[in-house]
Amino acid sequence: MKKDTSEMLKALENYDTFQEFISKSGEEVTKKELSKNLEELLKKHGIKKSEAVRRSEINEIYAYQIFAGSRVPERTKLLCIAVGMRLSLEEVQQLLKTSGYAPLYVKLPFDCIVAFGIHKGYTLLEINSLLYEYGLETLG
Repeated sequence: MKKDTSEMLKALENYDTFQEFISKSGEEVTKKELSKNLEELLKKHGIKKSEAVRRSEINEIYAYQIFAGSRVPERTKLLCIAVGMRLSLEEVQQLLKTSGYAPLYVKLPFDCIVAFGIHKGYTLLEINSLLYEYGLETLG
């Protein structure tokens, strides 16, 4: 069974060197590449890559480079892809975390609107309209 973050932090305190920690707990450290994560999510949801790219409304070449693993997107572009893939809020949070980004934090207006839109199954256009309505930067 995987340890949660608080358990990992507690375990980290018990070692004098990082090498010691990683040799004992390394299997708990997320190593999954973004491109592999995205491929797994496409398969899980039965979505074609071309459909996800189209619905993400980001540059097609750039999007395919993200899926191929040759480009690392900024957080907002990853959110566009997640919305394009119609991921659940839980899946988006996990994708953000494993990609090294902060999960959506609903106490921040931008993150709150994006989380609300994802939870409600909004399209990128609908989320961007809501962000614009509240005077916030849009996703793309």
